[in-house]
Amino acid sequence: MAETTGTTDMAAFRDAVGTWAAGGPGAPAQDIAARLALRTAVLLEGRSDVAAVEALARRRGRDLAAEGVCVLPIGGAMSVGRYARLLGAPGLGLRLTGMCDEAERPYYARAFEQAGAARQGFYVCAADLEDELIRALGTARVEELVREEGDSRALRTFLHQPAQRDRVPQQQFRRFLGTTSGRKIHYGRVLVDALDAGRVPAPLDGLLRAL
Repeated sequence: MAETTGTTDMAAFRDAVGTWAAGGPGAPAQDIAARLALRTAVLLEGRSDVAAVEALARRRGRDLAAEGVCVLPIGGAMSVGRYARLLGAPGLGLRLTGMCDEAERPYYARAFEQAGAARQGFYVCAADLEDELIRALGTARVEELVREEGDSRALRTFLHQPAQRDRVPQQQFRRFLGTTSGRKIHYGRVLVDALDAGRVPAPLDGLLRAL
């Protein structure tokens, strides 16, 4: 029951922060943060990243909400400055960390520095997290997982598209995961759950170990 309550409260905090970031009142987020005794905010580009981080935390027996850690999707790297100001030293005073794609590193570095956080206090994926996970598992294993999840027909249809013919399997799977709403979120959990303990991508592993 306590874990369910914590999960519900954390979802409420995420919603309140999203409203605050969009120009709404900050008091609801501040009240929930105090009630949960939050100490750390993990800023992630999207909900699929959140799903992957939470899946790895569960595998390792971590209850991030109980530890005062909130994992937040910020809706893309362009929003990181706004969230860092609200949640870092200028706002709630939480410790900031996160994970982003290599292309978005400058946005995170600038936002963290401006919010008084460690300028390199976040973790960077070579392309994106899906690419990291596919490389860690191998395309043969990813194809097995797609079949196990009942998406073989959708994958075959996708691979027959002319645009996919010149792409290597790594690129094809990465594109496939983003073709349908909710698929990246679902496979964020599936791919992490399928990883061997010693094959967790370095950015994801580093982030969890730092929390």
